[in-house]
Amino acid sequence: MTDTWIFLIRENDWDSDRYLPENLKDGARDDFDEDMAAHQRFAEAVAELGVKITGSDALQNARYGGWVVPGRDGAEPVYTDAPFTDTNEVITGFYEVECDEATARRIAAMVPSTNVVEWRKVMRFGS
Repeated sequence: MTDTWIFLIRENDWDSDRYLPENLKDGARDDFDEDMAAHQRFAEAVAELGVKITGSDALQNARYGGWVVPGRDGAEPVYTDAPFTDTNEVITGFYEVECDEATARRIAAMVPSTNVVEWRKVMRFGS
């Protein structure tokens, strides 16, 4: 049976700004380093398994986001901006694929990461 799986890449935060077009040599994205080349090789290896990556993105450095504890019973929400003192790991990117569970486990071990990859089956609601 084919299901949708999400692979969350959990690592120390990274310098996402260096990959912005204005910071790349002549605005070209072909001077990515070995880390980005590893993700290209991963995509090729997944394709060789006959599996299609249906979504993927890198997430910018955590300083471009934050956390919120939603207000309950009329209370105001509580926002926390990065850096987060109680963690040194964040989700730096993700992949989404459609495949069976055995293949998902195999793919999880292939995701380029210097730390932990979490994989989860997606539960669709609605149409």
